[in-house]
Amino acid sequence: MSNFIIQGGAHLKGDIKVAGFKNAATPIIAASILTKEKVKLHNVPVIEDVKKMIQIIVSMGAKVVWTDKNSLEIDASDLDPAKLDMELVKTMRSSILLMGSLVARFGKLATREPGGCQIGARSLDAHLMAFDQLGVDIRQEGKFYHLEKVRPAVPEIVMTEFSVTGTENVIMAAALNHGTVVVKIAAADPSVQDLCWFLVSLGVGIEGIGTHTLKIKGSSKLHGSEYYIMPDPIETGTFISLAGATRSRLTITDCAPELMALEIEKYREVGLKLAIDYTSHSHNKNYRLANIMVDGQVDLKAIKKLHDMPYPGFAADLLQPFAVLMTQAEGTSLIHDWMYDGRLKYVAELKKMGANIVISDPHRVIILGPSPLYGKELISFDLRAGATLIIAALAAEGASTISNIYQVDRGYEALDQRLSKLGAKIERVED
Repeated sequence: MSNFIIQGGAHLKGDIKVAGFKNAATPIIAASILTKEKVKLHNVPVIEDVKKMIQIIVSMGAKVVWTDKNSLEIDASDLDPAKLDMELVKTMRSSILLMGSLVARFGKLATREPGGCQIGARSLDAHLMAFDQLGVDIRQEGKFYHLEKVRPAVPEIVMTEFSVTGTENVIMAAALNHGTVVVKIAAADPSVQDLCWFLVSLGVGIEGIGTHTLKIKGSSKLHGSEYYIMPDPIETGTFISLAGATRSRLTITDCAPELMALEIEKYREVGLKLAIDYTSHSHNKNYRLANIMVDGQVDLKAIKKLHDMPYPGFAADLLQPFAVLMTQAEGTSLIHDWMYDGRLKYVAELKKMGANIVISDPHRVIILGPSPLYGKELISFDLRAGATLIIAALAAEGASTISNIYQVDRGYEALDQRLSKLGAKIERVED
């Protein structure tokens, strides 16, 4: 198991490029098996979740070749869902996304309950209820699910909540042989938009992309595609928080700030200086690429209240990096994560370091700042907590050791190497 040893206290400087979006890459890879023709994907982040999703589709017979460092080619023409590796499925939450694509292509599927980050209860009800409206019969036997398409889809599906992966599953399930289906209460997050744009490139008709009502016209046969995955808005926000917490000046390159308008506004609200320079190149006409210059050498002020909301609200995955930023701000901040009830484990680690934080309930924390942070022995409980603790360790006085770094590797490509180029003193060691 890998650990990070971090010597804090240094101001960072330089450019750091945003990688491809983890939360878009896994559903797009899942969607690539809808077609028997070859799919080429670019800007694919080389992270553990992507590697595992690739392993899962390879277990069914897909041929996957990395053609470049961040580009791959997928040939799923000879796929057998009966060979699905259940041991891999149970270790990865995103494996649930294969339900939609496999049911659409093969009409039936047997799979087991997915695994993933332990960040609280995450019901599958939104997925299963939507599948039922699509005409899919679902039978559960212990930890296994049996899905079979048995009747026509209803013309209008109403999601029971703004579930991102639930919406993505429904979109993929409706992409083949369903005629036209309207999906209401659809999540509109950037990852959902990127999946929709990818499916359009395969030949699916989708109207309302970026809204909460989607009209999907399925196709009897999808063709191949060459597609660029969008830059990661969560990684972008993580690096903005890093600049602020370490009082650094950084340039974050190849971002898509138009997809994170509220997050950008909240960072400015607490005093960070952000200058956005739109570049002339983009592989996707639906958003513009930009470089963000962040000046963290400012007096930070507390935010009265910050809570996550369905897109275009503030992203839940950025609450933790924003919280560590607020430990360095003047005043009292309230951070409210209403979506998950198990994401506050990182707070105990920050308190070890000297942060003045009060847990009000399983969803809310009050942060009093600024508080000097000191290096400690820390545990990365989940993906975003790990990134948050790295920011805290770099802002702290002294050395920190962060264990269970696999969680960070799940979503951030070679983060230690990229941060070292900014002047961070971070070393990966093996137990």
